[in-house]
Amino acid sequence: MYWESFGFKEPPFALTPNPSFLFLSAPHQEAFAHLLFAIENRAGFIELSGEVGTGKTTIVRTLLNQLDPETHRTALIFNPILSPIGFMKEVNAEFGLSCEGNEIRDLHAALNAFLLDENRAGRTVVLVIDEAQNLSIEVLEHVRLISNLETESAKLIQIVLVGQPELNALLGRDELRQLDQRITVRYHLKPMCFEDTCAYIRHRIRFAADGREPLTFSLGAFKRIYRFSGGLPRLINGVCDRALLLAYTRECKEVSKTMASLSIADLRRESPRRRRSLQVQALSAALVVCVLVIAGFSIASLHLFERGENKAVQQVSEHKVAQVKAKQSAPFSVEAARQAIAAQPVQDNLYAAMNALLAAWQVPTIDPAPGQADNVRTLARQRGLTATKQNVSLETLERLDAPALLHLVLPGNVERLVALVGLEGDQVHVVPAISGRSTLSRTELGQLWSGRATLLWKDFHGIAAKGADKAAGTRQLQELLKQIGCYAGTPNGAFDEATKTALAAFQRREQVTADGKVGAQTLILLYRRAGGFFPPGLAKANGTNGKQTTGRI
Repeated sequence: MYWESFGFKEPPFALTPNPSFLFLSAPHQEAFAHLLFAIENRAGFIELSGEVGTGKTTIVRTLLNQLDPETHRTALIFNPILSPIGFMKEVNAEFGLSCEGNEIRDLHAALNAFLLDENRAGRTVVLVIDEAQNLSIEVLEHVRLISNLETESAKLIQIVLVGQPELNALLGRDELRQLDQRITVRYHLKPMCFEDTCAYIRHRIRFAADGREPLTFSLGAFKRIYRFSGGLPRLINGVCDRALLLAYTRECKEVSKTMASLSIADLRRESPRRRRSLQVQALSAALVVCVLVIAGFSIASLHLFERGENKAVQQVSEHKVAQVKAKQSAPFSVEAARQAIAAQPVQDNLYAAMNALLAAWQVPTIDPAPGQADNVRTLARQRGLTATKQNVSLETLERLDAPALLHLVLPGNVERLVALVGLEGDQVHVVPAISGRSTLSRTELGQLWSGRATLLWKDFHGIAAKGADKAAGTRQLQELLKQIGCYAGTPNGAFDEATKTALAAFQRREQVTADGKVGAQTLILLYRRAGGFFPPGLAKANGTNGKQTTGRI
């Protein structure tokens, strides 16, 4: 096959939902967290909606794979265009129950007995119905009846309805209001942003090639693919698969902007309905532009009357902006920067940098107090975080996508801290500001920082725990490695050779030292790749946060 010529172990852009390729963008992480929270808290009814190709099926398949089979019983009904009795038979069959007979009452009784047994055993039963927008009114009524199976204190079954936006309209019908009112958790999955789209493509390439990137995409190709797909994984896969074939025929190792355009044109030829849809969108956009032009002309006319009294205010504002720009564009002086940093009181510097990271984790910041320990490790521990000091490069921090404290060693062995909170291209965003500048270039930062940094991270599952909790932590490690496709065994809590090999494979894939050991960088990446956890990322250097996720403590 053409993809094998690049050294891929499997097709990187297959359209079939494959949990092994799971990439959790910010919207996917939120969706995953909503589902996990609702199931663990036995919310009862849960709805996940999203446009075609957003990755809903991949998310629910990954969720079902992550749920512990010792504490959960799960079933997945896909594309349920069935009669009520056919639906009930399929549900019972998925749970391994008898589905003989044609009496719905008997099927309900068998399911109820099963749910009561599982509840007594302390297990949670989860039923996921994919493509739920295809359910008939009669079947949805039976879904509601299934949800009536409960004890005085708990829901016996957690039902997840997954479907396209039409599902919302279906549930909004008057005859289904009882069912609609029972849905306690809802989430609408949105497409990925541009940054996540680029990361998604690279992730699939690296996963299919055991951590290598035998094929790259130019920035122009990324932009074309995002503009066409709108961030929908299914469309991204379709274009990238054709681009991979085109690169094979041309014996290229990089997909160019032109090659991406040709792949998109080829895909559009197979999707005339989408082309018509795009034409309608373009016409709508043109109408909107016309309206905005007319409105803008009217507003401009009104402003003619206000210009006199606003002119003085505008001049003052422009003067202030010019002052700020002049300050930011002033030549960078290493000596002046060092003097400005050294002049900061030690405690003020520590708390300014530390609180910038705590804010990124969305935990309470810390005010200086008499008798309070003034060291990073203690302050981090007070907020449930772990502080690990390491020698790292800016490229490593970018790959970890992790805000960090940078240690600046100044003449006279004076040390001060700055928080790295943003990184985009050549621009680095730091707190507190250095000589009045919160944004530096990589070169400017490199003149002040020699590579010593403290990573703030959270061991959500206690994987790095020692003593009595070590086996439980190892088991959680095996679960996460299994979820991302690096571990094929049964989680048993033993840090054996199979676990070390799986851990080393993950480390190679993520381009960190493949020593088979559980270190800070490895766990930071593992929690981020496994999904369901929300460590903060590096925001854009201009201060906007296009892809940063919030910390879940």
